[in-house]
Order: sequence, then structure tokens, then C-alpha cells
Amino acid sequence: MKKGLSFFRTIQARLTVIYVLLILVAMQLIGVYFVSSMKNSLTENFTKDLKARAEMLSILTADKLGSETGTTDEETAVESLRGMVNNLYINGAEIQVLDASGKIITTSVPSQNDYVGQRNTQTVVSRALQGISDNEEYIIADDNVRKKVVAKPVLAGDKVVGAIYIAADMKDLYATMSRINSVFLSGLLLALALTAVLCVILAHTITHPIKEMTRHATALAEGKFNRRMPEFGNDEIGQLSQAFNYMTGRLREALSQNEEEKEKLASILTNMSDGVVATDESGRVILMNTRAADMLGSEGPLPEGAPLDELLGLDHEQTGSLAEGNAQSALIHLSPMGGGDPNIVRVTFTPIHRREGGGIAGTIAVLQDVTEQENLEESRREFVANVSHELRTPLTTIKSYVEALDDGALDDQQLAVRFVGVIRNETERMIRLVTDLLHLSRLDSKESSLRIQQTDISEMLEDVADRFSFQIRQKRIHISTIVHKDVAMAWLDRDQIDQVLGNLVSNALKYTPEGGTISLQAVKSEDGMLAISVRDSGIGIPKKDIERIFERFYRVDKARSRNMGGTGLGLSIAREIVKAHGGSISLQSELNEGSLVTFTLPLLNQQRGSEG
Repeated sequence: MKKGLSFFRTIQARLTVIYVLLILVAMQLIGVYFVSSMKNSLTENFTKDLKARAEMLSILTADKLGSETGTTDEETAVESLRGMVNNLYINGAEIQVLDASGKIITTSVPSQNDYVGQRNTQTVVSRALQGISDNEEYIIADDNVRKKVVAKPVLAGDKVVGAIYIAADMKDLYATMSRINSVFLSGLLLALALTAVLCVILAHTITHPIKEMTRHATALAEGKFNRRMPEFGNDEIGQLSQAFNYMTGRLREALSQNEEEKEKLASILTNMSDGVVATDESGRVILMNTRAADMLGSEGPLPEGAPLDELLGLDHEQTGSLAEGNAQSALIHLSPMGGGDPNIVRVTFTPIHRREGGGIAGTIAVLQDVTEQENLEESRREFVANVSHELRTPLTTIKSYVEALDDGALDDQQLAVRFVGVIRNETERMIRLVTDLLHLSRLDSKESSLRIQQTDISEMLEDVADRFSFQIRQKRIHISTIVHKDVAMAWLDRDQIDQVLGNLVSNALKYTPEGGTISLQAVKSEDGMLAISVRDSGIGIPKKDIERIFERFYRVDKARSRNMGGTGLGLSIAREIVKAHGGSISLQSELNEGSLVTFTLPLLNQQRGSEG
């Protein structure tokens, strides 16, 4: 019983049932249409034949029924009509000739002679006697036989003189339909039987490869990789067999490469830029790569078996979270092996969960050196603080002087003018600060595009010197420009480099005492770049401040720089402009011995000339 049920759950049985049902539905639809059409055709032909015979008989009897009484002997006419009715034989049909009142004159069925002289009251007869020619209906006789009834009026001129009544038995027609149904049913059963056999054969051709593949898959799961699946042609099953064999080969290769992958993983861990430390469920180190050993300052053999919390210097709370699998990350400070400032390391903990039974099987700790990132973040915080401070100072000054004016200083004209001047100066300083910040922002986001053009270097340096001629004469400073012949022309953004030179010369003028010297020089550097330098004989910069001089808002003497109107962003903007040109800027200085600022730019004149 179970074996039989399992067979019907197979793909072979399902395909067979589906195909048999499809053929059955198709044959049923075709049979219904065919039998219906055949029945309608036979019935229509049967009815047409009856109507034609009734029409012919009505024409033949018109003279007999239309003659005047006394002119023709009545008995002779009836005998003539009986002869015509008997000659017009229709198998299984009754033919009656009726007079104008509906009385039966004669009938073709001898057993119905008793009805001669009686009236036929059927509807079709009444309609025929009214002159309606198309009269037909179906009736069920006393012997439960279905009959077709046709009635035709007999016309003598325009006068209805009688009617022809024919009731034909349809037994032969239905017998024919029954034979047709039997033939169709036999064909249907035969077609279903052949379809079932063919479907079983077809389903076997599909399911046999699947069974073979199932056996090979089971063998493959048991580790038997040397068996190959037979390929069944080039159809989809054959392609599946080829794919199965290909998968088997790839799996065999994958297993054979397992050891190689382990070695590769060990190599990757060894050469990773991040440190990796793995621990067991008790928190003791079981694996550590070389980078982690370097970060932790471990020399000699790796400290396998050492507690991770002691190795990383975690506190009690972090150790508890690590044991519960809740620790995610922590920042620790580690001293490098060679000494120096401690490095900031971000440690990310990832617990390893057991697949069964839950719990933690160990922990993976990834160590990332984020010293540079933290320094950048510190610089950002310092930058925000500097901006806030630089804006707060003039705003506080403006607020104080506005309150003083509001409290009555506005009435003192001399004092009011001085206060308004201070407010104007502080406002202009804030405008310069915001302008410099916007310029730096555009440079940082690469929104400030360079408008490269061929520039006369000598003319550019002379224009910068002329721009500050009033301050130069006022402080009696001697300024000179020197341009070598091999850098007379260069391709650069004239406006941007003018701003760099203007900033450098402005700083030189601020910090150079009266009677000092400033020198502008353009030469070709050893690496083939344009080198423009600004040298002054000013107060110079201490060595400790040189490294940070190009930082934003950095001032050597904050109070004096702010009093001179500086925003602390000039050198930062100059550095960004030079970097945008693909060059670099540097500063050399000795305290009380002057400074030398040099920036280099690519010489693009030959390249631009070839492109043009």
C-alpha cells in the first residue's frame, strides 16, 4: 500500500497524470463540439427532408382538395389521396391529409384509420390552416418515442383548402448519434491508453537521469569524488549532468586546495596592516599576527596563552564586557618598541559564537593604528575652536563699543568717531576672516578651478612690488626682484599666485623693521621646476614654530599678529594654492635673522606649447 502511494508521489506518476488529463480535456472539448455539430447537422437535414416532402404533397393534393363538390366524386378523391400518401413513404412517419376544417381525410398508418373524420387539434395544424407555412415541433409519443412534427397548408390559389401533417420518428437519427458517440468514446479510451503508455516512457527518460544524479549526489556527500555522472545527451538533463561533473571536479580541487588556503590565510594574517589577536573562550591568546605583536611591543615568541585583558591593559569593566561578549571597541595607548610618543590603537572585539548550544567560543580582536586619524580629529577640533575664538574677539569688541555708543558715547562726536572706526576695523577683520575661510573651503573641496595662462614672471613680481610701494617707502625698505632667463615665462593661474606672493610680501613687510630688505627671486630648481622665493631681513621665526607655521590660525605671537590685522590663514591659503598647482612650499628662518619662503611650481610652458 505504501509502495503504491509512494509511486504516485514520484515525478514519473505526476507527469503521466498531467499528460493524461490534458489529453482527456482536449478530447472532451473536441468531442462536445463534434457531436453537437453532427447532431445539429443531422437534425437540420432530417427537418429539411420532411418539409420538402410536405411541400411536395401539399402541391399534389391542392387540386384534389380544391375541386367543387359534385364535380369530382368524393370517394374517388379520397382514394387518390390515400394512394399519394402511401406512395410518399417515409420510414417511421405518419402522414395525414386534413381538410380545411382540420378533419383527417386519410392517413398513411393503417392503425390510425379510426381517426379518419376526426379533427387534429395540434398547434402546428391550427397554424397551417391559418396559412402559416413554417410549422414544426418536437413531441413525445405514447410509446416514449421522440418525433418531429411538420405541418404545411394546402393552397388552392389564395385559399387554404387543407393541410399536410407529417409526424416522423427520430429513432434512427438518435441511433446514428449513439453509434457516433460510441465510436468517439472508443477512440477516446484508446487515445488515453496510448497517451498513458507514452507518458510513462517519456517520464522514465526524464526521471531516470534524475535518479542517477541522486545516487551520485549521495555518493558525493559520502566523500566519493572519483565517480562521474553519465552524460545523457545535449539537452537540459545532459547539461545538468555536465554541470554536476564540473561541480564534482571543482569540489575535489577545493578540498585539495584546503591546505594551501590555510597557508595563504596564515600569510595574510602575517602581512596585514592591522593587528589580529584571537582568544579562546577563557580569554587567553591562541593566535596573534606579526603586526599585532609589533603594536603590543612583544619581542621574541608570541605571548600565546597570555590573558587578552592584561595584554591590552583593559580595565575591569571592559574585561567583564569582553567575557560576556558585549564589548565592541576600545581606544588604548600603546608605546612603540623604539620609544617615542604612544600610538593610539582602536581595538575592535568580535565574539565567536558556537553554532550549537550557544555561548562564546572565543574572541577576535582587530587592532588598528588610528594615531593619524585622532591627530586629524584633534586638528579639526582645534580649528573649530580657533574659528570660534577669532570670531568671538571682534564680536565682543563690536558689542562693547556699540553698548558704549548706546549708553551716551554717541553724543561725544570725537569719541563716537573713534568708536565707529574701531567697529569698522573689527568688521573688516571679520570680513577678511570669513573671506579667507571661504577661500580655504573652496580649495579643500576642489571647487576653486585654476585658470591657467601664460604669465610673464618678471612682470608678475614687479606688479607685486608696486602694489606695496607705499608701505615700502613708508618703512624705507629696499625691495629687489631677480628673474632668471630660463623661467621668464610660465603657465599658471596669475590671480592665485598673485595672492600667494601678496601674502608672503605682506608678512615680510609686517615683520621687517624700518630700513630692512626684501628680495623676490625666480629661478629654475634642480628638479626642473619654477622656484619663487621671498627673503626678508625681519625678526624671523623660532625653530619650534617653523613646523606649524602653515597650520590654520597658527601664530607665533598671537597678540601682535592680531593687532597687525592678520587672520592666521594667509600661509594656509598660500600652501593650498601651491598644492593645487602641483607644487610645494617651505620656510627657512632664524630668530632675528630673517626668513626665506620658497614655493615651487611645475614649468608647463613646453607642454602647453605642444598642446596648443
